[in-house]
Amino acid sequence: MFIVPSVKLNSGALVPAVGFGTWAGLSVQGREASIAWILTALKAGYRHIDTAQMYGTEHAVGEAIRQSGIPREQFFVTTKLPWNHPGRVKESLDESLKNAGLDYYDLYLIHWPQVLAYEEPKNEDGSTKLAVNPPSLSETWAEMESVLATGKVKNIGVSNFSIKTLEPILKTAKVVPAVNQVELHPYLAQNDLLAYCKDKGIAIAAYSSTGWAPVRNDPTMLAIASKYGVSPARIALAWHLSRGTIAVTASKNIERQKENKDLPTLASEDIQAINALDKGQRLCKGPGPEGKIVGWTLEQLGW
Repeated sequence: MFIVPSVKLNSGALVPAVGFGTWAGLSVQGREASIAWILTALKAGYRHIDTAQMYGTEHAVGEAIRQSGIPREQFFVTTKLPWNHPGRVKESLDESLKNAGLDYYDLYLIHWPQVLAYEEPKNEDGSTKLAVNPPSLSETWAEMESVLATGKVKNIGVSNFSIKTLEPILKTAKVVPAVNQVELHPYLAQNDLLAYCKDKGIAIAAYSSTGWAPVRNDPTMLAIASKYGVSPARIALAWHLSRGTIAVTASKNIERQKENKDLPTLASEDIQAINALDKGQRLCKGPGPEGKIVGWTLEQLGW
């Protein structure tokens, strides 16, 4: 039986290298229904659970943990500060704890580097409404450090940050981010960011980690999957582990949940073949018609 390895964070904490993501769509019904399939994932052995206040599944995660009967301390639970909450980090964290009915989170991430207007993050035409005079990234990070000191979170980090957006934080940080969670898969290998974060002692966690259908249907991935007698998704997850990254995956199907925790060890030539698939192609969050992602240009994001 394959045993999921752990990644050691710069705090000394250990996090299971395969995490279970809990994005459940935008409907209230879908989010409430997620309790059932999150619970099956916990029973399948997942101990690293990834949620966010913006996902609307913090309650479902907390409820699934309680229903599982498994002690809370056996889980590593991640949540995230919404993009319209910098300036109210303490209050937002308390909301997230209340949502889940938990006393602490193992990892708390700044979800995005840009800041949206707090009260109403959308303009009347539906476009993104950025905050006026938002706190700087360094100021928000200082607030993250202050909640770390309370014990309500055990580790702090960032999400969707580039080298460009990490640098302002690192200039003033008393605590180096433990994790940077970004889109990462064989079509978007993020080699420069991976090397930068490794040098700074920041672990990388990958979302959209299997690359969805475009990557899973790639002829190279299909050939390697056939060689090992497993799905292309499991090949992608095994590739992440070969690079020392944390992979967040998700499925509502109990059999796939189990399969994605049982991964092959890839031969070096197969790792190299997957490395060669890198196109710098984002599949999850690309620019809209105006050339922006959540109100920022690719240049501002450092992408």
